[in-house]
Amino acid sequence: MIRVLLVHDECLVRSVLAEWLRREPDLGVFDAPWRSAPSRLRTVAPDVCAADLECSDSYGIPPLRDLGARQSEAPPPRLLVLASANRPGLLKRAAEAGALGYVDKEGSPEHLVRGIRRVAEGKRFVDDSLGFGFFRAAEMPLTRRELSVLGLAAEGASIAEIAGSLHLSHGTVRNYMAAITRKTGARNRVDAIRISQGEGWL
Repeated sequence: MIRVLLVHDECLVRSVLAEWLRREPDLGVFDAPWRSAPSRLRTVAPDVCAADLECSDSYGIPPLRDLGARQSEAPPPRLLVLASANRPGLLKRAAEAGALGYVDKEGSPEHLVRGIRRVAEGKRFVDDSLGFGFFRAAEMPLTRRELSVLGLAAEGASIAEIAGSLHLSHGTVRNYMAAITRKTGARNRVDAIRISQGEGWL
């Protein structure tokens, strides 16, 4: 029996999908929204964690590393994500978090079942339709430091607050913001935040 924790913030979608997965005789399925996923991981100790990459509480950046971390004496779960090709930044973050499986949210439910079974065996599973998204993810123009600056700006931090938080001078933060605006093709800081959130970089 493969123990699966399904993580999704939309209750109706999560419930329907969990019930559909429970029809498979080799799957034991549990479900949770993102905010309660860490505690469910501890109680369920799943073999596979299947998580939707859209997270309503954090500008679209789900805490994926928390899902792949060891929660008890049991080995950490293998991570499979439900993704879409038009959010390449989220695909990149999932890869950095060690996800083994990538299932297209626009695809058929059978792909999810196939992905869960392969990931449970320790094998990689990637929907072909996500290939272009991975290609775009490799072309993400912003550096980690630029993403840190922009992430704080997206939370409403001022130049001075960003500088204090990252131990930078005010001028350096302004230079980063100018580079971010140029690299994203944005008109201003607000537009750069919008573009970056839309791509899943933030």
